Amino acid sequence: MARPTPFRNDSAMRQGKVFSTPIPTQIISNEEFTPIGQTEDQARVEQTAAALVERTAARRGLTRRDFLKTTGGMAGVLLAMNTVFGRFFNVGEVELFEAAAFAEQQGVPYFIFDVQTHYVGSQYDPADAESKRKGAVSKQALLSLRRFIREAGLNPKLRDDRGTIDDLSWKNFVKEVFLDSETAIGLISTPPGPYPQEAVVPPKEMAHIRDEINRVAGSRRMLAHGLATPQLGVADLDFMAMQAETLNVDAWKCYTGSCPKGFDRGWRMDDEVIAYPMLAQARKLHVKRVCVHKGLPLGPVPDYNHPRDLIKAAKDFPDIDFLVYHSGFRGAASVDEVFAKTGEIPWTTEFCRMKQKEPGISNIYMELGSTFAQLVTTYPMVCAHLLGQIIEGFGADHVLWGTDSIWYGTPQWQIEAFRRFQIPDQLIETYRYQPLTRRVKEQIFGLNAARVFGIDAAAKRNELPTDVLGRLRMSYLEEGPEPSFRAYGWVAG
Repeated sequence: MARPTPFRNDSAMRQGKVFSTPIPTQIISNEEFTPIGQTEDQARVEQTAAALVERTAARRGLTRRDFLKTTGGMAGVLLAMNTVFGRFFNVGEVELFEAAAFAEQQGVPYFIFDVQTHYVGSQYDPADAESKRKGAVSKQALLSLRRFIREAGLNPKLRDDRGTIDDLSWKNFVKEVFLDSETAIGLISTPPGPYPQEAVVPPKEMAHIRDEINRVAGSRRMLAHGLATPQLGVADLDFMAMQAETLNVDAWKCYTGSCPKGFDRGWRMDDEVIAYPMLAQARKLHVKRVCVHKGLPLGPVPDYNHPRDLIKAAKDFPDIDFLVYHSGFRGAASVDEVFAKTGEIPWTTEFCRMKQKEPGISNIYMELGSTFAQLVTTYPMVCAHLLGQIIEGFGADHVLWGTDSIWYGTPQWQIEAFRRFQIPDQLIETYRYQPLTRRVKEQIFGLNAARVFGIDAAAKRNELPTDVLGRLRMSYLEEGPEPSFRAYGWVAG
């Protein structure tokens, strides 16, 4: 990519958007890639959904806004997507009118463990010192969200607002993730910074928010990443030790494509000089889960984001679990260029083939954050192929649910889309893909992650409805939810 990150001043880009539907109708960036603009099909979905919502709201005697708060609003967008893309979602017209029909189609609730969630702390870079550094996440860029909403008149409540990022604080995070969605457990992560201590959300703050949410909930609802930056050598090993011993981090987050200040390129996970001391330290510290950003090229040299280096690393460190964030997907911008011509999904298809040649590897997991969100709203046929390929290559027991929210707003629309999503019969017959049965979705939604992180899913399923957040959510839904329909990441103008 010519521009490795979207953190720049560009009139064609804006941070944050309030969508008119529960499911966004254009790609949202997780702050790590430049999103493409709205496609013609997405525009058709938006128009179809708007017309359907208006008609149904009138028939039900509701305002458009009040109708969208109901389950009928979500059903309407799914029906519109089926109209435009073909039948990928199990949804019926009766669900526009009857909440009971919507609930029946949903079935028994899933145990949902989101291994990639985000919030942005208001104390990040308070002096805006990094605003002019290439690829930096500046405070002013983050503050532009509220300015845009205020100046566009999208939220009258912000008329007198001076511009803060409190809406991206942990309290709003709790609402978006735990009240407006069915998420049971989340793992908090962060984009990188010039140094790990200066990330968008530094490890100390991630651990603090984890502990604060768990304290409020009265149960273990959150886990937290630590950061590993092996290019820094001994300093990184010492920082890892502090994070493990003082912060009790639950896993490591690595960015092989990004480079800390003073470096002009990334690194590879199979580099025995740079990466292996870090992996040995993870083993020594008994934090043996390494989550690595792969795909969605980040940094000045895109190829460092290719997942191929994980094959050797996984074989050399069989006791470490490698979680491949974004499933190694190069990005939606490459779909038209590659998939349409070759039938291959850039980087992901190649990586799946590499894994199939190494059947003895059992410690690599494919994570869906941003990848599912991009594809299901833009190219659902490609989304079906990607799910089919990663399940075939790694096993349904090695695919993990992640949403990259709250950059995408509440995770609920992604949860509902995946719950209803099906690989078409024609693809199953032609490519021998495994159907997305309830059992497969149970594994992906949460059971696989629970196993990786040593959590008893059955015990948690019984515990969580009675903790503080469980009771709050029940009251919140009974009183009438107030979804924001907001996205907090970047969208193309």
